[in-house]
Amino acid sequence: MTSHSRDETRNLRLLGAGRLPAPDGGPSVQLLEAFPNCYPRRPYIVSISFPEFTSLCPVTGQPDFGTITLEYVPDRLCVESKSFKLYMFAFRNHQSFMETITNTVLEDICTLLQPCWCRVKGLFVPRGGTQIHVFAEEFKKMPPEQDEAVREVVRAWRSEAEPHRP
Repeated sequence: MTSHSRDETRNLRLLGAGRLPAPDGGPSVQLLEAFPNCYPRRPYIVSISFPEFTSLCPVTGQPDFGTITLEYVPDRLCVESKSFKLYMFAFRNHQSFMETITNTVLEDICTLLQPCWCRVKGLFVPRGGTQIHVFAEEFKKMPPEQDEAVREVVRAWRSEAEPHRP
């Protein structure tokens, strides 16, 4: 006998398709899908890391490589991970600066999910002897009690996830 969770999956198009369509027109929020958060009253962190990120320099056309990490506290919705992967693949032939990529991902995720908090980290591989790391984050406006609970979860996450530096 199989048991089932409360997860709502009826509206997800990509997960069960077996094959990812080629992204036309580059990265777009339309490539992302979301599903309802089963625990909207509990602030918790979702972290998704994409270590095979590639894009192209808008000036030279040379490839850039890196890891994009998405961290967020969901409100009503969570991002579906296969759609996030397709979204990340859409950057492969897209020419854009690293700073623009990181902020675009943040804006698209915030547009889709309207999370309580979201941070995108772009950790790019050195090219030409220069390493670039880009961090972009946003907190949603919330009632004071909810805001404090979310900020406390984020503080705890940061203290556990990021080593202290002297």
